[in-house]
Amino acid sequence: MTPQIIKLNSRDIKRFTELIRLFEDVFEMKNLVMPSAIHLQKVLSEETFLSFVAVHDNKIVGGLTCYILPAYYVTSSSVYVFDLAVLPAFQRKGIGRMLIESVKEYSKNLGYKEVFLQTEVEDQHAIDFYRATEGFEEQTVLFSYPLINKFQIFRFVISKYGNSHCTDD
Repeated sequence: MTPQIIKLNSRDIKRFTELIRLFEDVFEMKNLVMPSAIHLQKVLSEETFLSFVAVHDNKIVGGLTCYILPAYYVTSSSVYVFDLAVLPAFQRKGIGRMLIESVKEYSKNLGYKEVFLQTEVEDQHAIDFYRATEGFEEQTVLFSYPLINKFQIFRFVISKYGNSHCTDD
């Protein structure tokens, strides 16, 4: 079983929607409201957005999304992998590695200087996977500045992760 890796374009709204539903399932997101097809087409049309999917038997079984980040210290850009997921039944079959290799090759061919991503410290499964793909591990601290009020943040966390991620701390 070798899936086909496809780079999505602005006409691939159906596949992009399927990928988002895959993310919803794998990341256990609750109550996701799918953006409009117009919005999704706009995202796919952006020159700074990339998405690759793994297709097996006409079904998306994995995929990733990336953002191209222009640099100002050098003339080449970097590529940030925003999301990567593979359906549980298809994990540990090399699909995630194929997706990473596809974005690396694509980025290299365009002269970009690096592909990078981040994962949560608690997600040992993801850390082990990224180590196996021979990336260089760096320790960083991420700061986030939410631009919505606390009630909206609470609703976002509940909708994305469920009640288990909300504490009284």
